Amino acid sequence: MSTETARPITGDTAKRRSQAIGGAVAGLAVVAVLVTVFVTVRGGDDEPATPTAAAPPSAAAPAETPPAEVPPSEQAVPPAQDQPAPVDTPAALSKEPVVKGGTGAVSELKVTPLVAGKGPAVKAGQTVTANYVLVSYKTGEIMDSSWQRGQPFSTAIGAGQVIEGWDKSIPGQKVGSRIQIDVPAAMAYGPERGDLRFVVDILDAK
Repeated sequence: MSTETARPITGDTAKRRSQAIGGAVAGLAVVAVLVTVFVTVRGGDDEPATPTAAAPPSAAAPAETPPAEVPPSEQAVPPAQDQPAPVDTPAALSKEPVVKGGTGAVSELKVTPLVAGKGPAVKAGQTVTANYVLVSYKTGEIMDSSWQRGQPFSTAIGAGQVIEGWDKSIPGQKVGSRIQIDVPAAMAYGPERGDLRFVVDILDAK
């Protein structure tokens, strides 16, 4: 085996090698600087946020429209009380009558005219407006009175809406009449209330 003698590095060779290494290091430094500058420039070059466009008027929520006022003529009106209309009371019927009881028993329906009326005759099926006083036929005790309530009484007559004594005695009587009606218990409210006596003022019939 042959042995080569190592040659020492001369001054020129060392110089060239140092220059090559220095150039490589300088190149790397330049590259590093360029990368740093590029990153810095890109990082600060953010695009500004795009402003949000305002919604067109057609997409905006419609303004709340105040409700229109209801004219008085269309406003709800509470119903009137179910009361009979005012009537012109004949002078002879303007004062509450004094009603007394009878004697014995009432065997059948009896009508006694007290004041003759001058109006039209009442017909079955009409609505009659009347004042009345009701007493026990036996004792004369007042049991009911429209006068004491301060309001005339209205009812359909001859239609089964009142006692049989009224339905059978008032049709045919004239408006403006005051009549006395003696009613047997069977045509009134039965034995518990017994025979009755009414004095009825016929004020109107329609």
